[in-house]
Amino acid sequence: MALHDTLRRVTDRVIQRSTDSRARYLQRLDAQKGQTPRRGALACGNLAHGFAACAPDDKAALATGRKSNIAIVSAYNDMLSAHQPFERFPALIKQAAHEAGVVAQFAGGVPAMCDGVTQGRDGMELSLFSRDVIAQSTAIALSHDMFDAALYLGVCDKIVPGLLIGALSFGHLPAIFVPAGPMPSGLSNPEKAKVRQLYAEGKATRDDLLEAESKSYHSPGTCTFYGTANSNQMLMEIMGLHLPGSSFINPNTELRDALTVAATQRVAQLTEQAGNYTPIGRLVDERSIVNAIVGLLATGGSTNHTLHLVAMARAAGIRIDWQDFSDLSGAVPLLARVYPNGVADVNHFHAAGGLQFLISTLLDAGLLHGDVTTVADGTAQGRGLDAYRHEAWLQDGKAAWRPGTPTSADTTILRPAADPFDPSGGIRLLTGNAGRAIIKVSAVKPQHRIVEAPAIVFEAQDEMLAAFKRGELERDFIAVVRFQGPAANGMPELHKLTPQLGILQDKGFKVALVTDGRMSGASGKVPAAIHLTPEALKGGSLARIRTGDIVRLDGETGTLDILVDAAEFAARPALTPDLTGNSWGTGRNLFGGMRAHVTGAEEGAHSFGEDFA
Repeated sequence: MALHDTLRRVTDRVIQRSTDSRARYLQRLDAQKGQTPRRGALACGNLAHGFAACAPDDKAALATGRKSNIAIVSAYNDMLSAHQPFERFPALIKQAAHEAGVVAQFAGGVPAMCDGVTQGRDGMELSLFSRDVIAQSTAIALSHDMFDAALYLGVCDKIVPGLLIGALSFGHLPAIFVPAGPMPSGLSNPEKAKVRQLYAEGKATRDDLLEAESKSYHSPGTCTFYGTANSNQMLMEIMGLHLPGSSFINPNTELRDALTVAATQRVAQLTEQAGNYTPIGRLVDERSIVNAIVGLLATGGSTNHTLHLVAMARAAGIRIDWQDFSDLSGAVPLLARVYPNGVADVNHFHAAGGLQFLISTLLDAGLLHGDVTTVADGTAQGRGLDAYRHEAWLQDGKAAWRPGTPTSADTTILRPAADPFDPSGGIRLLTGNAGRAIIKVSAVKPQHRIVEAPAIVFEAQDEMLAAFKRGELERDFIAVVRFQGPAANGMPELHKLTPQLGILQDKGFKVALVTDGRMSGASGKVPAAIHLTPEALKGGSLARIRTGDIVRLDGETGTLDILVDAAEFAARPALTPDLTGNSWGTGRNLFGGMRAHVTGAEEGAHSFGEDFA
């Protein structure tokens, strides 16, 4: 199938924009490769330190360089359900490595915090920056020059983007990302949402709410709604960094373990010693980044990736911006309805045909670059994204692959490109005199996508919640929550505002949210202009807006305007906030340097410096 014109045009634009930075990145990648294996350049004392704790056979193999050494970089901790299954993975990987004739060492762990635990708490102000810490931790794990390839074990919100940024900084190493899988389905998403709303209305007790939440988040594995964590898994697969069909297999099952073993065996085949050298820095190119954007739009994925994908691409010397997302959104249809964009969860999505069906229908529609390099290239499944038309299954105790379903098993969840839920993607760019912002419209009904109403200005989400409890918000309004950007307070998610805004919308009021903060992958049915840039602290329009100003948010035409005389608005002084409350407690004092040096939202909100790739 010929490529769609918009896909071709945007890809060409990204290639042209990235010419110098990508060339510079690839030059650095080649310079890093150097002697292979790099541990051969280590002094004897250095090398002895590197394998001192190994078994005798592994010591001998690493001393001579005759076997590849695979790094394990893991986000394991047992507080977080998504990452608890990784406890068992290193032993599986090491055994599989020996069977494949290579060595595997646990190179290092990276932090893994959970936005679900920190929502509405001070710790959420560390969440976005944890991505950069994870990238740096990955670099530390790989800094010893001991490795020929790497396996990255991570799932959730900032963890996978951070791991990929770190991996791309060691782009000369082949790599595969290894997921843990979603927990089995628990309490249905509509029932969970109902109890949350009843609690917000004072019609359910805290015990009722905790019981419902505990039935939703009930076992090891990723949360089953389609937020940032599961968007991460989709991205890794559609970019060719997972083994085909591995994203949504439940933890602690035979197939999950078999896929972990297969990933180990496969990465061993991608090293230079194996003769099939496939460094991740060349695998991740402009086409695979564009494919990632397409996958995000087609599934109505997390708005957080309008930050993370920009930073991830930049780590490979590739420059993308929100206009690329917007242009592709006009051409890429919405093909999935998974909560919060529907009632189904990711297990239902997978059962309906999952990523194998999604990738197939997008390829057939000319909406993906099929000729990319992937970690599955050269296997029996074929080359490029054609390999990802195949689903994983268990055959004689081992992972095997067979063609995925040619039709969706449930068209209320997953549809072909020829019969989409919406002809355009789920994420759009808003522009106007208010600045540039992102809106996720896939869960917003068309009648709610345009709101023109007076602003009510808040400088913290708790201020808005207090006004709601006092009954002051029973009217049409646009909530403006400002000084929530990355430089102000680390750009926390404001997800706990969703139930209250939803209640007001259900009562018939026209409501919306405008903020320079984040809303999350769980953005819901109320229109929300998020990631507004420039942020208020950096001269953005929100520093001048006042309660009572009329604001127009149009999610159909993609505009966001403050309807105040331009001269009057420009003459207003910008408010200077008191941010001392954001600088201490829950470790926030340790992140002052990141807040001081962070880039704007459209540049990925990273703190690495201008020339990190």
